Amino acid sequence: MKVEQIYTGCLAQGAYYIESNGEAVIIDPLREIKPYLEKAEKDSAKIKYVLETHFHADFVSGHVDLAKATGAKIVFGPNAQPTFEAHIAKDGEELKVGDVTIKVLHTPGHTMESTTYLLKDENGKDYGIFSGDTLFIGDVGRPDLAVKSDLTEEQLAEHLYDSLRTKIMPLADDVIVYPAHGAGSACGKNMSKETTDLLGNQKKNNYALRADMTKEEFVKEVTEGLLPPPGYFPLNVKMNKEGYASIDDVMAQGLQELSPEAFEAAANETGALVLDTRKPEDFTKGFIPNSVSIGIDGNFAPWVGALIPDIQQPILIVADQGREEEVVTRLARVGYDNAIGFLKGGFQSWKDAGQEVDTIQSISAEEFAKRYEQNSTMKVVDVRKPSEYQAEHVETAQSAPLDYLNEHLAELSKDEDLYLHCAGGYRSMIAASILKARGFDKLVNVEGGFKAIAETNVPKTAFVCPSTLK
Repeated sequence: MKVEQIYTGCLAQGAYYIESNGEAVIIDPLREIKPYLEKAEKDSAKIKYVLETHFHADFVSGHVDLAKATGAKIVFGPNAQPTFEAHIAKDGEELKVGDVTIKVLHTPGHTMESTTYLLKDENGKDYGIFSGDTLFIGDVGRPDLAVKSDLTEEQLAEHLYDSLRTKIMPLADDVIVYPAHGAGSACGKNMSKETTDLLGNQKKNNYALRADMTKEEFVKEVTEGLLPPPGYFPLNVKMNKEGYASIDDVMAQGLQELSPEAFEAAANETGALVLDTRKPEDFTKGFIPNSVSIGIDGNFAPWVGALIPDIQQPILIVADQGREEEVVTRLARVGYDNAIGFLKGGFQSWKDAGQEVDTIQSISAEEFAKRYEQNSTMKVVDVRKPSEYQAEHVETAQSAPLDYLNEHLAELSKDEDLYLHCAGGYRSMIAASILKARGFDKLVNVEGGFKAIAETNVPKTAFVCPSTLK
């Protein structure tokens, strides 16, 4: 028996490959299926099942393409109603894969079709659970993504409480937990950086598995402090439930090479968003006017999903040469299938063609400190998360989290210098590009973000909750 976790850091997502005696199963695959096909071919194994723990919200799964390519059967748990052919397993049903057995455990709560798959080894011993978004390392799945008019997040949390205590906690302590996500995913709020653990450790250390926890306490703790989910989540659920275009077709369309002239014409004719995926420090020195910076080396896909509300938006790509395929792939992972080409030769070809170029001023934290000392009333805009801002911030800074930047535009003036920073520089350049495209020209990006500012003598403060004051 072979069990392999295939972890994708940008999505904090774990897919799984299980092989036994010439048969294989893939659990929660990503959109690009080639790695799974290669693993099976290397093991001379036939992929028998594609198991889905639920209809994923934060990425588009590869179940449809993988089934077409291999003849494997797609399996969902009870309550799932996909529009394509799939096996809807019963609670307690067992699936044979080579010499091992996979038992279906219906664990509603994150969503009502959420299912955990219990792997039993060749001797019938419980080996591991593939818990999807039901149980993470250090956390459990958020119960607000499947809210409907007749089902509240509190009711979903109650289902989750029951699922954990009737299906998962009774299992032996030496069972390995294989979750669908780790730290950085928006599907939970307190996930560990570890991506697997023993169930016994989780019973001791995971707040949601406390033995003495009442259902009321569980509901309160699990629902407390949940931030709104990214806007693209429902769209990904729809694609995972109804199917989607072939990844090969998406890649072929997105990887069309365009000269600077053709690129400009395509932008004008289609109204495409120009997405610049280079490093922030390269973008600031020169970029195509009105383009948006979301660097491929950061949390690219989640920020695309959070900041580009229309999943059908045509997208034109500016990328470092040789990374165009990576960009199109990572867009497709979160359902942005309408990339229509990339700038051949990268940004340098745009400059060489004599096309118009824009810039954003960037300064060091030390220069920022000097300017602040001379003018402490200058406008400082902190685009970090509210929790980061509350922990510590520049004394006079305004909080305008990147996720909700559009809601703060009315508070910002186009007539004064705006000094933007985040934690390290990635998010502030995204914010600067968005503001620039909206006519804010007096922008100054602080390199190194708050991490660098913290090393200067700029006055800083922290938010103090009134309830803690005596």
